Amino acid sequence: MALAFLVCRPPGLPAGGVCHQCPADPVRAACRAARWHDGVMGRVPRTSRDETTRIFALQEEVEQLKEAVTSHAVVDQAIGVVVALGRMTPDEGWAVLREVSQHTNVKLRSVAELILLWGRRGELPPDIRAELEDVLDRYGPTQVPGAPPLD
Repeated sequence: MALAFLVCRPPGLPAGGVCHQCPADPVRAACRAARWHDGVMGRVPRTSRDETTRIFALQEEVEQLKEAVTSHAVVDQAIGVVVALGRMTPDEGWAVLREVSQHTNVKLRSVAELILLWGRRGELPPDIRAELEDVLDRYGPTQVPGAPPLD
């Protein structure tokens, strides 16, 4: 089956104007360059590679921002737990979470999630529990519920 050049006139093309960029399959008879099909769809504007790249970058940024909002809520809730537990300010609660994360080499969001699970289930990994106790002790003596008594 040979390719043929169709003469098509999408809307907006002046009378007598012809789209010469449409090597189309004779069976389908559609203007591929303008993405015009049987007069049903409007003309789809072409985008440059730079615009396409920018659109993909913006979509990725939106996804990252959604993730950040979710992560921020988890961290804020964990700060609330630490604030209540250690009887401290929110800034000190943030510092406690940050130090526990740094000293255990566990992402801050993961530490926050573990603290929230601990609030619901009463289980906290031993390394996180030990570090949390140490950091809370530096901010003031506090007994973590479920931990062995202080000497």
